[in-house]
Amino acid sequence: MNIIVTGGAGFIGSNFIFHMLAKYPDYRIICLDKLTYAGNLSTLECVMDNPNFSFVKADICDREAVYALFEREKPDMVVNFAAESHVDRSIDNPSIFLHTNIIGTSVLMDACLKYGIERYHQVSTDEVYGDLPLDRPDLFFTEETPLHTSSPYSSSKASADLLVLAYHRTYGLNVSISRCSNNYGPYHFPEKLIPLTIVNALANKALPVYGKGENVRDWLYVEDHCKAIDLIIHKGRVGEVYNIGGHNEMKNIDIVKIICRLLGKSEDLITYVADRKGHDMRYAIDPAKIHAELGWLPETKFADGIRKTVDWYLNNRKWWEDIVSGEYRDYYDKMYGNRG
Repeated sequence: MNIIVTGGAGFIGSNFIFHMLAKYPDYRIICLDKLTYAGNLSTLECVMDNPNFSFVKADICDREAVYALFEREKPDMVVNFAAESHVDRSIDNPSIFLHTNIIGTSVLMDACLKYGIERYHQVSTDEVYGDLPLDRPDLFFTEETPLHTSSPYSSSKASADLLVLAYHRTYGLNVSISRCSNNYGPYHFPEKLIPLTIVNALANKALPVYGKGENVRDWLYVEDHCKAIDLIIHKGRVGEVYNIGGHNEMKNIDIVKIICRLLGKSEDLITYVADRKGHDMRYAIDPAKIHAELGWLPETKFADGIRKTVDWYLNNRKWWEDIVSGEYRDYYDKMYGNRG
């Protein structure tokens, strides 16, 4: 089995690559990544010499490069993690999100049609559903929840999802989509809430919290997410959407306080900042469908996952210190540029 994993130098994509190489030693994994600011090739250092792994630096919007890769590698599956994903950045610069997340997806599916594949899988987000009210804890996102986006980021992901389903209906392309809740774990780029809080707390810097910190997110340990995608691409029904949730709803402010406690830092570091424009209040996923059809349930309780995550950042300081300093951008040239 040859699988192209796009965006594999990012947070979730890299963890998926580690999972697949460990579980399927006879699979070949080809990582396609543009190495934007959030793509970090040093994340993949531990698998770079694996004979069943190869890395290609390219943009999913570059049709010529994508077609050449498909022609050469003849993939059986494509799992698309490649996306601009930070909401704040999408508010500042929507166009790049529309280009990468929509046009890039269309280029990948055109390549799948041209060269023939068994499955195209789109990794999406629960943010396409909008948000839920804080005073209705009985409400959850299901696969039937109408799309109701709040940001340029979520709008671009919802557009891509609709395009994927259209390619299935119009062209008969074998597709599947997963929509996940907020992920956390190793190799998370330190601009998102959990890694930013850890890194800033270790440096005794201010811990920024939007508004009053009452926004609720459903947190999913990244390894559990990877296992779910593995099940979907191998056993999930074609043309279906699967929600992947963690059953770990937490207020943002409570997350920050937990990290302070784990690191022995004062909550005085917490600094409340002006709320994000259009900030969604609550996300909560009902993963009943994937559990009923594929037997998946999240395995990692938040108390265990956040401890493992904090420990990882404590034990892998060079990884995130290089990001903070900007040195991670030089890794491709230093460690991989001479491989051709």
